[in-house]
Amino acid sequence: MGTMILTKQYRCIHSASCQCTKGHLSEDVIFLVFQHMNWNPKTIAALSCTCKWFDDLAKRVLWKEFCRTRAPKMMIDLQSSGSHSVDGNWRALGKLLIYCSGCKKGSLFNSIQIPGHFVHRTRFSRTSGKSFLLPQCRTDVLYVSDPCEHLDQGEEGDVGFFRGVFKSFSMSKVRKMLIKRGAQLHPTEVCPYCKAKLWSMLQAKMIPQSASCRLGAYEDCIEYFVCLNGHVLGFCTLLPLSDSEEASETE
Repeated sequence: MGTMILTKQYRCIHSASCQCTKGHLSEDVIFLVFQHMNWNPKTIAALSCTCKWFDDLAKRVLWKEFCRTRAPKMMIDLQSSGSHSVDGNWRALGKLLIYCSGCKKGSLFNSIQIPGHFVHRTRFSRTSGKSFLLPQCRTDVLYVSDPCEHLDQGEEGDVGFFRGVFKSFSMSKVRKMLIKRGAQLHPTEVCPYCKAKLWSMLQAKMIPQSASCRLGAYEDCIEYFVCLNGHVLGFCTLLPLSDSEEASETE
């Protein structure tokens, strides 16, 4: 089957007032089609580019089902506070589950350029998330991924990108501490997943030593940001394998 290129339509051709909806597939039918496809994320993304009606359907239904299928226990936990949705919307969370944002020179991690890319499978851990929180904030719930490794990056050596998400970030101790410490939002860069503004945890001096131990990274070469919706993205320089094994033993 050849590749189909879909051009973004900025004027909705399937709004409630459009006559074409009379002959259009219902949401139930589209739901069943994507269920049969196991909520394929690339197909969901392609569908959402066709018009605003499909984009709205993808945001409300399809990305939510994708997230529930890809990480069911994690989604149940994130919603257990009673919210019917998640911070930053389902599409942003779906992208976070499967996309390493990379970086470009002059941006958040300005010493290196690595293009963003999809990842086939990533493990997110609530237990690992505790290692990224100061002791006084460890009642917060944070899911963090294993680092996406990019080896032999010149002077930087082996580097890793990690990402994560807070549960109920608006009520978290981390957010309260950031505000109490007068942490400044980044003046130009935004979250690659939801486009919200970012706090630097390094500038706020809120990265514990346990984070580098968990990642197998140099202690002074780790940085991560959290956005207003609680999405986390970070960068680290990885230790050589033998050194990282020693670090994990001393954690």
